[in-house]
Amino acid sequence: MEHKDIGSPRARAALRHVAALSEGPAVGADVRITLNFHPDRLAGGLPILAALAQDGAYHSQFVTGTSNGGLTAHPGGDRWRWESRIFGGVYDDAAPHERPVYGALNFRRQMVGAAPRFGSSHFRLTGEALARATFCYPDSAAEPVHFGVAAGMSLIALAEVDEQDALNDYIESQIHGGVDLARDIEALVLDASYRDTPVEAAARRLPVPVEWHPGYRLTVADLHRHADYRGQEYADLGESIAEDGTVDPRIIGDAARTGRYVLQDLKMVWHTLARFGAPEGASPGGAYPGGQTPAVSTPSA
Repeated sequence: MEHKDIGSPRARAALRHVAALSEGPAVGADVRITLNFHPDRLAGGLPILAALAQDGAYHSQFVTGTSNGGLTAHPGGDRWRWESRIFGGVYDDAAPHERPVYGALNFRRQMVGAAPRFGSSHFRLTGEALARATFCYPDSAAEPVHFGVAAGMSLIALAEVDEQDALNDYIESQIHGGVDLARDIEALVLDASYRDTPVEAAARRLPVPVEWHPGYRLTVADLHRHADYRGQEYADLGESIAEDGTVDPRIIGDAARTGRYVLQDLKMVWHTLARFGAPEGASPGGAYPGGQTPAVSTPSA
């Protein structure tokens, strides 16, 4: 499989390397890769959606220098080492923009995207992007030994029987050859908490359709009820930023931008919200009736 439509020889080599390690049935034509993220965070000092509008592309950590967790995307760092192992060293001396972009395979067709651990909202890629993606299970940080490509995907069967925490139960994808917003994105799916906010206004300036899911929401009482999930201190933090006794993604994002809180601490609040405050039908295995993606679609302006 030469993937001649991908311009980078490194990308083609990475796909060939992983394809040789993969087996199983092909991915269904209706399955999509999603890129979960927090749409109200900053990237390079700019609101992330403004940065995306300026660049027209979704970049890897090697380009942005930002991360939802600890940043290890640098020569010799953990992310560099994981990529070297998975792709046979083809990216070892690559420029940052040549490296793959990370997402997850939404084989469960969840309305909130495949990996809400990384954010309440997501970009849904086109079906064409599947052909230039590689996959692993579990996450690349866990030193996986099971890999896949769209033409050979044994990972879904593994994930379906594995007893992982719901936030860890995703098939990681690596998209090679770049993610161009106008070319590769079917839709930006936003959490309902961002309606009528600057996030929605910024989303309308992107060259992609905007869709919505019903939104994450958790009461302070439920935060404390599940305090053992990430720790009592994070339930207390969630209570301190709550509005009208509830927490949602917008509230956490507003707190993150004040600079008064440790971002890793707010991430723990998000994990609790993502795990226990998902919209009805959005838990693992849940989707819109018939396995469809959201029908609430509005054109971007």
